Amino acid sequence: MTRDEEKAISRRTVLRSSAALTVAGLAPTVLAQEPLPTEFELGGRTSSWVGESPDPIAGERNPTLPLEAGQEYTLTWENLDGASHNFIIVDENDERFVETELVSNSGETQTVEFTAEEGMVEYFCGPHRSSMSGAVEIVSGDGGDGETTAEDEQVIGEGPTVGLEPVADGFANPVTLVTADEDADRRFIVDQTGQIYVHGEDGLESEPFLDVSDQLVELREEFDERGLLGLAFHPEFEENGRFFVRYSAPSREGTPEEYDHTFVLAEFRTADDDGASADPDSERTILEIPQPQFNHNAGPITFGPDGYLYVATGDGGGANDADEGHVEDWYDENDGGNGQDTEENLLGGILRIDVDGGTSETSRDGGGDAADEGDERAYGIPDDNPLVEAEGHLDEYYAWGLRNPWGMSVTGEGALLAADVGQELFEEVNHVERGGNYGWNVREGTHCFSTESPTEPPEECPQETPESVRGGEPLLDPVIEYPHEVDGEPVGVSVIGGYLYESDEVDPLTGTYLFGDWSRDGEGPGRLFIARPPTEWLDENAAVETADDEGDDDFFIDPPGDGGDEGDGEDDQSESEDGPWSIEELEVETAGGDETAEEGDETDEGDDVASDGSLNRLVYGFGRDDEGELYVMTSATPGIGEDDGAVYRIVPQERYEH
Repeated sequence: MTRDEEKAISRRTVLRSSAALTVAGLAPTVLAQEPLPTEFELGGRTSSWVGESPDPIAGERNPTLPLEAGQEYTLTWENLDGASHNFIIVDENDERFVETELVSNSGETQTVEFTAEEGMVEYFCGPHRSSMSGAVEIVSGDGGDGETTAEDEQVIGEGPTVGLEPVADGFANPVTLVTADEDADRRFIVDQTGQIYVHGEDGLESEPFLDVSDQLVELREEFDERGLLGLAFHPEFEENGRFFVRYSAPSREGTPEEYDHTFVLAEFRTADDDGASADPDSERTILEIPQPQFNHNAGPITFGPDGYLYVATGDGGGANDADEGHVEDWYDENDGGNGQDTEENLLGGILRIDVDGGTSETSRDGGGDAADEGDERAYGIPDDNPLVEAEGHLDEYYAWGLRNPWGMSVTGEGALLAADVGQELFEEVNHVERGGNYGWNVREGTHCFSTESPTEPPEECPQETPESVRGGEPLLDPVIEYPHEVDGEPVGVSVIGGYLYESDEVDPLTGTYLFGDWSRDGEGPGRLFIARPPTEWLDENAAVETADDEGDDDFFIDPPGDGGDEGDGEDDQSESEDGPWSIEELEVETAGGDETAEEGDETDEGDDVASDGSLNRLVYGFGRDDEGELYVMTSATPGIGEDDGAVYRIVPQERYEH
């Protein structure tokens, strides 16, 4: 059996879905009309096929085509970009049923007539198979109802192949890579053990830019969720040298004795005008939050285009959002929890603060919009935060109902995307809205959740909060959701949030959201995924060719209403219409160690790619440089005792074709 055949069989075996997942709406678009359509129209461009008709596939990228064996079909497609394209249908062994001539003129159409046959599994464009490829589903024609069986649908499709270019290694567990708004060509890599390293033109610098390892709580050798977890540079960093870090410190004053540690958000400044290194003595504490458990710390921080700092917080840790340190909420059926509370603590949500304001003596300018008179803070509160006018609620909140956000990013048009690690059955990524409630621990993803039976969710649960809770609000659905297991095969256990790819260097990824999973089963390696947002979503939220360039000043999706307790609640929120997005697993190729790394880099890959083309390392995070190119943070082991962490740049597949 060839390597390609092994990959095809392995990937198709893992990615088939079950009936329960069909109900969840996780499969890519599959037509279910009465009767099944016999005519299809597509648009062809190098980044993907685009569905045009019938209506259920309109606007979908690489839509699944349901065909009945023995039925004659007519498919017409238009060349949208002037590149060379054709239309091919194959079986799982790549035997061709249909293959047309190449069409290279923009606006030219091609009509294909064929009879569907058992064994057809995929259609694609010959020159651009990695990006222009969709599934063919041979469905039952019994009764002419056109319904597919659960076994025929897919949760995760087969995605394009990309290259992984080694950048740097020798880390414990690198968790993110960020850049500052500056002229210097450098990337800042955050290691969980407390160091920030600079990767520049000459490779990785030997001495860290900043080392806060002495300020960290003692980390567990084999596995830990604490550590140095977030980094963000002030929008005016080149002028003021200010940047912000998020780390786990030993319990500080005010933290209950039985709690595990203290969440710290701190500001540092560079040591000199050239910004070559940080001044470790310049630390200024911005925010401290007592953390009851060692896990669910979240960690991402990022500045929005509004100039405010967005800070993700976990629910406090432990199972079910119900252990030590979790408060009671409005949902009596479940114990806990911090995710649904916005009065007692700042856990289980995303905070939005003004680091240029504040009312305390340690604040930078003594400003601080919306800070209560006499309330000392080292930061200000934006006056349009959703709970500013809600008496008794903590006005730092921007959104809530989260369990353990791991990976948060902002698109070129200002959409905020945050992954949220699930507990038992499902993982999710959310398009975060002002005042949005994302359901935990009432729901896990789009599914009901029970603290008494977390592996057997109930069929019914609230879809909104009562009027007495923040005026009533819907529990918003994620835009991406996938299960931990499909037909007994593991899919993933901890989602790792990434970035919307808005560059064109890796063409098959343009307009997709790159993300991953830490480990497919909690022991083995992680996975790399892409999700394809609807065209309408990209038009509004992405800086890609399909985006609306006019834009406006309302950077984040902002449901009507001020989020307060007054009113009938009907206009306070709007139902999410963003998902679910279709998901594909990336196939990867790497070059051998140093021969593809930049001069000065030191890398040693080992067996970083499995025989089926999947990543053979744990995934800890993603990064984006000032050119919009993306990076993946990996490690060979989950512990901090080995320096087996490595960073890779996502590059086109062709770079590694020999």
